[in-house]
Amino acid sequence: MNYDLIVIGGGPAGYVGAIRAAQLGKKVACVENDRAGGTCLNWGCIPTKALLKNAELYHTLTHRADEFGLKISGLEYDWSKVIGRSRGVSDKLNKGIEFLFKKNKVDYLKGTGSIPAAGKVEVTAADGKKETHEAANILITTGAKTRPMPGFPFNGTTVIGSKEAMTLAKQPKSIIVIGAGAIGIEFAYFFNAYGTKVTVVEMMPDILPVEDTEVSKTVEKSLTKAGIRILTNTKVTGTSEDGKGVKITVEGAANETLEAEVALVAIGVAPVLPGGMELKLSDRGWLQTDARYQTNVKGIYGAGDIIGPPWLAHVASYEAVQAVEGMFTKHTPKKVDVFPGCTYCHPQVASIGLTERAAKEKGLKYKVGKFPYQASGKALAAGEPEGFVKIIYGEPHGEIIGAHMVGSECTEMVAEIGLAMNLEATWDEIEATIHAHPTLSEMVKEATEVAKGHPIHV
Repeated sequence: MNYDLIVIGGGPAGYVGAIRAAQLGKKVACVENDRAGGTCLNWGCIPTKALLKNAELYHTLTHRADEFGLKISGLEYDWSKVIGRSRGVSDKLNKGIEFLFKKNKVDYLKGTGSIPAAGKVEVTAADGKKETHEAANILITTGAKTRPMPGFPFNGTTVIGSKEAMTLAKQPKSIIVIGAGAIGIEFAYFFNAYGTKVTVVEMMPDILPVEDTEVSKTVEKSLTKAGIRILTNTKVTGTSEDGKGVKITVEGAANETLEAEVALVAIGVAPVLPGGMELKLSDRGWLQTDARYQTNVKGIYGAGDIIGPPWLAHVASYEAVQAVEGMFTKHTPKKVDVFPGCTYCHPQVASIGLTERAAKEKGLKYKVGKFPYQASGKALAAGEPEGFVKIIYGEPHGEIIGAHMVGSECTEMVAEIGLAMNLEATWDEIEATIHAHPTLSEMVKEATEVAKGHPIHV
């Protein structure tokens, strides 16, 4: 069949791009070899949040019930149901994506897509049957997969990636998490909440290395208090597994051999490229695209994780829409500049824009407004006094340079900062906006008053 656009990959970039093109009146097909929704919906963002909500609830009932005046005895959990609930959430959303394809008249082609030549997509079904389709435009959104450690391959049982971590049939008694980015820290929190002995190994000076240093230190302190052993400035120098467990030799802040039932490798991701034509790649193997998201071959585009960092679902969706609108309208595509990043451990982490250390490195003049959760009436009422809201404003105009939050539901609050930055609002507009009381979001206004030098509540 002939299409205006064929999208290869049905994740947050692929299905969004396909639907947007269909809304523009184009004939569109989306090729996916696993499940509609991609890694995020099926094996990442969504199911992990279901697991983390379970963990937070269980931890609250087992460790903080008395604080809320609750008396609970004999509380137990069913591991299979914990995992099953997570899978159920993904299943519902997966069917929802398929419904959206039908609603928007997007042809859903199940199979593995490759590009034998410009304007052609070959789809190989699970049974080996092949079909070739033609398209004026091809959008590659094949994403990325967990990067293995050299010499320590995944086996699905004792050495696992994030996908296997959320479907383990049996809870491990001990686990070593290699890598303390968002994925590593979220799983460290999850397993610890259920009593698994957790050790985190990170070669950088801080966990969550891309976050503001104050945020990283706060989360590390909280997780350490919860019983997680965290080894920063520590490098893995040796690995082995015997089918029953793993041994990890480390050097740095600690020089020892760690042992556990399972090792979760969370050191980053690698690109998943479609077969067929050779396209220009970056030094690290990511698909190279220009300002219009087009590759070095006319008519072939890329968006989402496959074109490199940041590897975030919301960024991927944005890029796909930009690419599609650039193909079929007079719209000039935009590259991603400012975007939020979130980590859903407890306390949560949310950030946007420059960290304070980055602002210093750039030699910018700025003021910092910081407001603690423990001074928030809503946070105290909810029993969530841990964390802070930190906003960095440029001088002398008061533009927002960055914002960094750690605490309950801060992943919801960061959207206000993103909107303000997109509208080029300054501290004057933030301060002049009446925020409802009592809410967590009013801490944005409170932090702004701190930055301006006239705080009311701290």
